[in-house]
Amino acid sequence: MLAQQILSGLTVGSLYALAAIGLVLIYKTSDLVNFAQGEMAMVTTFVSFTVINGLGFGYWSAFLLALVFAIFFGVFVERVFMRKVQNAPIISQIILTLGLYMFLRGIAGMIWGYDPYNYPAAIEGKPISMGSFLVTANEIFIFAVTLVLMLIFFFIFRYTTIGLAMRAASLNKQTSMLMGINVSIIFSITWAISSVLGGVAGILIAPTTFLDPNMMGEVAIKAFAAAVLGGFSSLPGAVIGGILIGLFENLMGGYVSAELKNAFVFLLIILILYVKPTGLLGAKQQIKKV
Repeated sequence: MLAQQILSGLTVGSLYALAAIGLVLIYKTSDLVNFAQGEMAMVTTFVSFTVINGLGFGYWSAFLLALVFAIFFGVFVERVFMRKVQNAPIISQIILTLGLYMFLRGIAGMIWGYDPYNYPAAIEGKPISMGSFLVTANEIFIFAVTLVLMLIFFFIFRYTTIGLAMRAASLNKQTSMLMGINVSIIFSITWAISSVLGGVAGILIAPTTFLDPNMMGEVAIKAFAAAVLGGFSSLPGAVIGGILIGLFENLMGGYVSAELKNAFVFLLIILILYVKPTGLLGAKQQIKKV
């Protein structure tokens, strides 16, 4: 049973980590927490569902088309909504993302309704026995996809010109512009990547939570908690935070109480932040006195 709980925790934790990376990317480049990311992921998941059931496409075609939609959707949100307030106080920008959160949930309810839908898994089939525990091909696929995506984006962020520009913009926007970096394009790319990561998380988690306008509520909260736990400025921290939350909630749900597992998760976060307020891999920020 322990091995089964750990495996399930790794699977769901990797999805939390994907969504948390998207949050951290936007925060690193613009100091903004996007509270609408979960609803953007939900809309992307509904688009893939419509392509499958309404247009008759196969799962993988719908998956790719949904990710293309997520790219344009992320750029659209950044260009139409966020760019207008990029010089406003951060609190105003955060309020705008909360407004988008409510708007997107309402629009999704108007278009697709509030009844839950069954969403197909990427790989169907009976569980595979591996010693003392069972694993499905879909769980292996979820973990593999999230691992590959995390490695790809880590490589992009650390070793490519775009990644260098993103890191530069996160450190100092004005200096980056003076060095010839088009910060506005970097912001659009960041929102597109974040939207794709959230969309992948939504599509992969939909078969287990059912598809409805509220499906990403708990996932978004856990992703935010993962980013906080790992240190909101650290991409590896977001991954570690997501995995830890997935493992801990599964172990608490399996061995202590399924009803109180979320309470135990946030108690763990409180304890860790009490010991290390910056998160597991977060760095201290020094405020210069004028």
